[in-house]
Parts: sequence; structure tokens; C-alpha cells
Amino acid sequence: MPFLDRLQRWATERPHGTAVAVAGRRLSWAELQDGAAAMVPETKSVTTLCEANSTGFALKFAAAVAGGRQCAVLDPAWPTHLQEDMVRRVQSSAEPAAVAVDDPLADGAPGSTFLIGLTSGTTSVPKAFTRSRRSWQESFEASIEFFGLRQDDVTLAPGPLAASLNLYALAECLYAGSEFQTLETFDVGDVHAAITYDRVTRLVLVPTMLRMLSERGLTGCVDASGIRTIVCAGSKLDARTLEAARRWAPNATIYEYYGASELSFVSGAGLSAQQPPAVGSTCIGRPFPGAEVRILDDAGLPVPEGGYGNICVRSGMVSNGYLWGDDGEALRSFGDWHTVGDQGYLAQDGLHILGRRADMILTSGRNVYPHEVELALCAVPGVSAAIAAGMPDDLRGQKVVAGVVPSHGGITATQLRSGLEDILARDKRPLQYFVLAELPVTDRGKVSRSLLLDWIANRDPRVTSLGS
Repeated sequence: MPFLDRLQRWATERPHGTAVAVAGRRLSWAELQDGAAAMVPETKSVTTLCEANSTGFALKFAAAVAGGRQCAVLDPAWPTHLQEDMVRRVQSSAEPAAVAVDDPLADGAPGSTFLIGLTSGTTSVPKAFTRSRRSWQESFEASIEFFGLRQDDVTLAPGPLAASLNLYALAECLYAGSEFQTLETFDVGDVHAAITYDRVTRLVLVPTMLRMLSERGLTGCVDASGIRTIVCAGSKLDARTLEAARRWAPNATIYEYYGASELSFVSGAGLSAQQPPAVGSTCIGRPFPGAEVRILDDAGLPVPEGGYGNICVRSGMVSNGYLWGDDGEALRSFGDWHTVGDQGYLAQDGLHILGRRADMILTSGRNVYPHEVELALCAVPGVSAAIAAGMPDDLRGQKVVAGVVPSHGGITATQLRSGLEDILARDKRPLQYFVLAELPVTDRGKVSRSLLLDWIANRDPRVTSLGS
């Protein structure tokens, strides 16, 4: 049961308390329960929900998963033709289930599908996977325990509800009986205002948002001392973002975790206000409650102790698999163990993430993962952001090159080399550096290593060589 039984409980116990707030518009627990229940009779057994953040989104989402119903949440920023294609695919692929009629907000059977998730992969067409009600209930129990979510918390997730990070945060808060807030669109000033005036105690967001909020919050003297929890997902926090966040929200425990839409939570770590960070580390903590982690090779066999391979998880939080888009590589299973192909290794301090195998650089017979290089570079003073890639090389096969965006003024190759001496092994250090005016990103907003190599090859004006 994902959250509807809990929603009815909170509506009975605290009918006038705030359940959801979007840009100042509020729904009490009773209003959310009654409004969603009123929508249920007109809600199909399979719904595609495609709209911007609003209190109406919360109402429609609750109705769309009631009584055995299934819901697919589409990104309203997608082009119209892609939205229409996804609607057709969902309607033709999903198998409608029986829906309850006695209680409008009754949950379906624990093992039944309630969510059709959409995630982009190696192709431009999003893949669709399904989740059971039980898988999210187990995820709620694990994340509430791990992140220490309390009923008196006020969570602000300022990103789009169509993104799985924020959709999950909404449902998690409904399950926990904790107030959830978001904005119509992300705006630094609006987030700062919410923190100042709306008693926000908990942030759920991606690293780029945290960096902007922290740096501008420090400049604008925005008081974030009331924030006690920051949950960050999407990529590991770099040193500059972590430092700014620690200064801006001095009382917060900052959590970062590794997971995937198809796997749910795998591992994570919380950095308390007094705990020093491990500069440049690839460690992403220890397994989540209810999750077991192993490193297996491509045959599904354990790798030697300390060796790297596929990060595999066994837990009740894993999705059911794909409705479409399964290329046999995106989500692989070795019996009860599942992986999305991320590479890593286990050490005494926990799970270390190296990145996707496709990104690996083979140089002079050694494997180098650009993720490691990028984290190390971001720990060098004067570096705002970094990206590493493998460039073809007649002698080595590939050589490691890196582009950096300076935090202020200029930076030299000598500064970069000396900054890496105590952080990164010599055979993993870049052989050539470039200063970037901006990070190379695709039309979908993803940082692209292949685009960096194109910029270098075509002498793009956004790239300046610092030499070897």
C-alpha cells in the first residue's frame, strides 16, 4: 500500500493540518482526501498525468493510484509529439486491473502495479518500467528511517513533480504524515523565501540546485540555520557545493545516496554538521535498510575482494522490469541480484561508484573512470566544475583529458596538476587540460563527454587549451 491508507489516517487525526503546499496554495489533509476521493469515479484504470506543479497534481495523482489503478507521470516539458507517443504506448501496453468501488481511496493489492515510470536511456525514446505498491511501501520505510523524516518536518522539493526524485518525496511525505511543499517552477528567490517564511526544515533536490541556493544564500545573507536535513540525488556532491552548503545550512545533515529509478535506494551516507568530508572520494556510503549490495562480473559471479564490477542490489524495493525499451543492458538480473550497469567496488568505508562502463577510459592498459577524475578536480581550489573524457591517442590508445570551469579568474595547468597530487593516482591524472566557458550539455540538459571531445576537435571558442 503506497500511501492512500496513511492519507486517510492523517485526514482523520489532523484534518486541518497542511498536507501539500504549492507556491503558497495549501491543501489540508481533509481537503486532499476529499478532493482525491471525489475524482476517483471519473479516473480511468490507467491514467497518464502530464502537468506542471500544482495542488491539482497531488489530487490527481492520489486519485490515479486508488483502488488498483495505475498512473504514468509524463514530463510536461516534453515536445507534444513525444507526449502523445507516450500516451499511446502506455494505453496499449498497460494491463488494466480491477478497481475497488466500496472505498474510493482504497489501495490495491500490495503486489499490484500502481506506477509506470518513464526514464530516458541510450535512445531518445523513454523506457517504461513498472512498480508494485509493495516496492514503494518498503522504500518509504527505508528512506524514512535512513533520512530521519519526522512528522514535524516541512519538506521542500523545488523541482518538477514529473521527476521521480520529487514525485517520490511527495508520496513519502504523504505516507509519513509530514508536510510537503514545492514551487510552480524552480526559482532561487522563491526557495529562499520559503525557507525564511514557511518553516522549511528539509530540502530534497539535485546538486546544481543546492549549489545555487547555497552560494546565493550566503551572498544574500539568507538564514538557513533552520534546515536540519538536505537530501541530494542525481550525482555525488563536489567539494565546492558541499563546502557552500555546510556554510549556508550549518545545522543540516547532508545526505547523498546512490540509486536508480529501476532499483530504488541502494546506498547512502549522511554528513553531519561537525563531520569533515572526504575530499574527492568516490564513496557513496553503506547499503540502505533492507538492501544488500554485491559486486558481480558480467557472468553474475562475485569479483575478487576489492575488485570492481557491476554494482548489484538485492531488495524488495526493485522495480518489476520494463513495459518497453528493455535492451537487455539497462536493467540486468542475476537471479535475485539486479544492476543498471554502474561500476564500482566495496571497501571498508562503503560502496564506491566509478560510473558507467561505457564512459570508461582505457589508457596504457589501465582503466580510468572519468567520474573519479571529475570529483578529484572539483576538489582543487579555483575549480567550479569539471568534466573528463578519453581522447584517441596513438601511443596509449586513449589519453585522459579534462575541461574545467574556473570558479573565479583564471587557472593554470600547473595549479591543476599540483592540486591533484594528493587526491588522484598518477596514472589517472589528465594529460591535457582545457578551460571551458561552460560545461558541454546536450539539448536534454545532460553533461556530455562526447560533446567535449567535439568542442576540442573543432576548436570551439568555448574551449581554451592549457597545454599538457
